[in-house]
Amino acid sequence: MPLALRVFLIVLAGLIGTLILITAWRAQARSSIFEARFPAEGQFVEVDGTRVHAVVMGSGPDLVLIHGAGGSTRDFTQGIAQRLAQSYRVIVFDRPGLGHTEQIAPAHGRAFSTSAATIVEQATLLRGAALALGAERPVVAGHSFGASVALAWAVTFPDDIAALVDVAGPSLPWPGELSSYYRINGSFLGGIIVPPLIAAWAPESRIETAVEAVFTPDPVPEGYAANAGAELVVRPRSLRSNARQVNSLRPQIVELTPAYGDLDLPVEILHGDADVTVPLTIHSGPLSDLIPGANLTVLPGVGHMPHHADTDALVAAIDRAAMRAGLR
Repeated sequence: MPLALRVFLIVLAGLIGTLILITAWRAQARSSIFEARFPAEGQFVEVDGTRVHAVVMGSGPDLVLIHGAGGSTRDFTQGIAQRLAQSYRVIVFDRPGLGHTEQIAPAHGRAFSTSAATIVEQATLLRGAALALGAERPVVAGHSFGASVALAWAVTFPDDIAALVDVAGPSLPWPGELSSYYRINGSFLGGIIVPPLIAAWAPESRIETAVEAVFTPDPVPEGYAANAGAELVVRPRSLRSNARQVNSLRPQIVELTPAYGDLDLPVEILHGDADVTVPLTIHSGPLSDLIPGANLTVLPGVGHMPHHADTDALVAAIDRAAMRAGLR
């Protein structure tokens, strides 16, 4: 090999190595900044060795709130949790690998593993945390991915849930593939390379744009972007967890679906007809026909964030669920 080529390759390897080190350092530094900016709001409960972050407020019948993909407790503590706390003992959880809750098992958060905490595993963990907090038969309300976890809770632990409120949740198998974002970040090689790059170099303006896209066609509530802690999902471990959980959801939904007809509890479903993230016609519409006695409320012109776009509708749905369960 010519000397010039050897020198070039050595210099190139050095530059690549330096870039990797700078990226790793910057990803960790930004993660620490985001965690300091959006610290844990509540308390921690340990369930089978996993620390679960929970925000508890109010008094009355127990109500568990479970956030969606890429979210945290802060998605609910921007006003709706406080309002519900006037009538309920509200327990808001961070799901595994997101917010300030740990992974259920170490492998789920490692770069070299493509495994993800299943919705049944997540339901089991959060049920255990709810029991530790004294909530034996709560009303369980979940948004988006959190609604899938709530469905898994109802199917797996029917005696430990009083009522279910599904807010724009994926509940039935959908056609087509997920976006390349999830498939790349959830893959073996992509999970090693891409999350640190995003964590290190993604501008905060890009995060705000992503938040706006989730709310479309509804406006982002005033102050939400500054306080919701969307930056927490930009941490490498959370990026991997979120992508892998979303990637593995469809086969889990396929497995869960046959049990819907056996559900024997009050079920309220809330969904906007302008939701392009989790379309009404694929999920909540057919779901309401599969669950005996399920009540579907369709919100005209509302997108994927109905708990912000129409808080009155969510409060009404939770109140109906609690009333049907004999809790109010």
